[in-house]
Amino acid sequence: MVYKKRKIKVFKPKKKKESIDVVIGKLKESYEQIDPNTIEKFEDFPLSAPTLKGLKENKYFVPTEIQRESIGYSLRGEDILGAAKTGSGKTLAFLIPVLEILYCNKWNRTEGLAALIITPTRELAYQIFETLRKIGIHHDFSAGLIIGGKDLKFERKRLDQCNIMICTPGRLLQHMDENPLFDCSNMLVLVLDEADRCLDMGFQQTMNSIIENLPPERQTLLFSATQTKSVKDLIRLSLSNPHSISVHEESEHSTPSGLVQSYMVCELHDKMSLLWSFIKNHLHHKVLVFMSSCKQVKYFYEILCKLRPGTSLLALYGTMHQTKRMAVYESFSRKQRSVLFATDIAARGLDFPAVNWVVQLDCPENANEYIHRAGRTARFQKSGESLLVLLPSELAILEQLKNKKIPISEIKVNPNKLTSIQRTLEATLAKDHILKESAQRAFVSYIKSVFLMKDKSVFDVSALDTDSFASSLGLAIPPRVRFLQKWKKAKEAKKKEKDTIAQTVVENLNEKLNKSSDSEISDDEPDINLNHQYKSSVKDSYNFHNDENSEDENDDLFTVKRKDHTIPETEDFEDEVELSTDILNKKKKKPLTKAAVAKKMIKKQIKPNQKTVFDETGEAVLDKAKTKVSQMAREYENSSDKGGIDIEQAKQMLREEDVYDKQLFREKVKAKHREEKRKAKEEAKRAEMEDASSSDEASVDLSWLPDPDKVYGKQESGDSEDNFDSNSASESEVDDSSNIHRPPKRKLLTNKSNSKKRMKIDEDLDEPIDTGLSLMEDEELVLKMLDK
Repeated sequence: MVYKKRKIKVFKPKKKKESIDVVIGKLKESYEQIDPNTIEKFEDFPLSAPTLKGLKENKYFVPTEIQRESIGYSLRGEDILGAAKTGSGKTLAFLIPVLEILYCNKWNRTEGLAALIITPTRELAYQIFETLRKIGIHHDFSAGLIIGGKDLKFERKRLDQCNIMICTPGRLLQHMDENPLFDCSNMLVLVLDEADRCLDMGFQQTMNSIIENLPPERQTLLFSATQTKSVKDLIRLSLSNPHSISVHEESEHSTPSGLVQSYMVCELHDKMSLLWSFIKNHLHHKVLVFMSSCKQVKYFYEILCKLRPGTSLLALYGTMHQTKRMAVYESFSRKQRSVLFATDIAARGLDFPAVNWVVQLDCPENANEYIHRAGRTARFQKSGESLLVLLPSELAILEQLKNKKIPISEIKVNPNKLTSIQRTLEATLAKDHILKESAQRAFVSYIKSVFLMKDKSVFDVSALDTDSFASSLGLAIPPRVRFLQKWKKAKEAKKKEKDTIAQTVVENLNEKLNKSSDSEISDDEPDINLNHQYKSSVKDSYNFHNDENSEDENDDLFTVKRKDHTIPETEDFEDEVELSTDILNKKKKKPLTKAAVAKKMIKKQIKPNQKTVFDETGEAVLDKAKTKVSQMAREYENSSDKGGIDIEQAKQMLREEDVYDKQLFREKVKAKHREEKRKAKEEAKRAEMEDASSSDEASVDLSWLPDPDKVYGKQESGDSEDNFDSNSASESEVDDSSNIHRPPKRKLLTNKSNSKKRMKIDEDLDEPIDTGLSLMEDEELVLKMLDK
């Protein structure tokens, strides 16, 4: 018998799980002991288990420098101004504290909004939302992505269920104004990613409105690669003793160390050929090309797709539909080799993996924008290259880059690898009129972008060769740039105004000086200088010596005989110049909007769209239908100082106005009756005139009529009138050669009624009618008529 050994199971008592309150208490106690210098991994931070698990699953083990320095202060509840280089992990630096703050406050879905994260672009908001989903997968918080281009109704219904909201400023303000479910009264944390862009002039009004609606007692975290240091911005956000963290402030360069930066000087008309040659020589690289306007990006993408350079092309700009923008963002992130044409919406915060080249085809607005653009490559200690294309008139920006500690060197184009595509562009545009219109819009939008730049030392519109630039885009004729033409005309007009004002000032001064000199200078000495007179008078007033010696000295030293006097710079001249400048400034200061014009008119108590008519005596004629007639009503309208409505006074005013209204109504009714009577009299006169004209037509002289028997031949008495008419018509058609005298537009009286009228007229006449016929012929005619 073989006995098997039994396995004895030892049941160890399970450790009792600590309650959540105990865990949270321990975490809060350890926040004060965080030392950034001793932290090497995320596990060294006092973080909750769900957060550590999410970080480990997504392979986040070692914190970056900005994360190591800022997370401890954020967990303690301090306000932070965080600045670090691009690609240094700022997103996790504020997402980890947000999750921990909500966890320690035991926040649940029913308690509403706790953290608000605001970003300037939709793509950056989407990227932050995806990162939050990854590291916060084990937490029980709800998060929402609130950006433009999405379904507004879908967001409205679920907005009150979001604990963490990631949004853009415009859509957030829309929900604040329109959505009754939006409630931020219990909010704990406000995060501004790319804070300097959120607080600049583009979002100023929107951000001011948002900040007014937020609770003042909150924690605020600001992060950016180029952090704002403006006191106004910090006051707007009501920060309380913010802790400033700039980990790379003392570093040698403000850009990543793995980034190779260079610039190239190129003429405007060579940019298209340069871009084509660069793409053809870097087909196996991932390239990001920045341009200044959306219409430029659209045209360059469309035309280069037609030419097929041999790599995939993508475009990302602001006027695209949101779903297409997200598709382009994800497609470029996935691809290993591609070219993306983009505006500055792709310049901030977007993490495109493995970008080899960043080409800035158009000059950035300032050095900060250059840092953000170039930071799309060489991220997380990787390498990358940046190329800045400058015009000869834009070289002044190099000084700004040096002041920002940006190492950049010049490179030159290899002429053997540069290929011109101007002829092919012209041929393609000649075939496709839609592409031609797109090229025209791109041309105008680029010039407008240069014109609107603030730094005129770098961006000079007058230095652009527009004709050659248009031909480089494939356009045979450069489009009209109307705003540029208006600007040039206005500039010339201002110069002319200044010249004319200066001339008038000088002429007036000359006249004054001539008058004063004529009155002061005697006839014997007309050529004495004004300066001599002034100096001699001063010397005489302070002369303590003999008069004879002084006169001799004056004759020897100060007597100058010439006619052309120099104009001294007197106080009068300065005053008139100041007056002229004030006149120019007043001309310049015009109200910009209709609202400003309306406010100005209200201040001056001017009533717009009011027409006054004056009678012969010069008194104003009141339009009773539009204006108040009674004295009390006028006083009531002019009394604007009192607030509200005095009901009793208004009733009395309406009673007095009612009397005038009734009188006006009676006058209108009487005028209507008079008009009706006048029309009736005119109709009666017309009827009388018509009757008189008809009687005149009946008494027409018919002596000119020819003999009907001679014209139509003799007919039997039995023939009817109809046969007579038809025969006469047929004979007239056949016998065209007969010279019959007929007056124009006359008709024979063939109807029975007309014949009867004629018989009555013949009976009434006393004298016989001379028909020009013989007696026998008259009798035959009468017998025929009687037979009828």
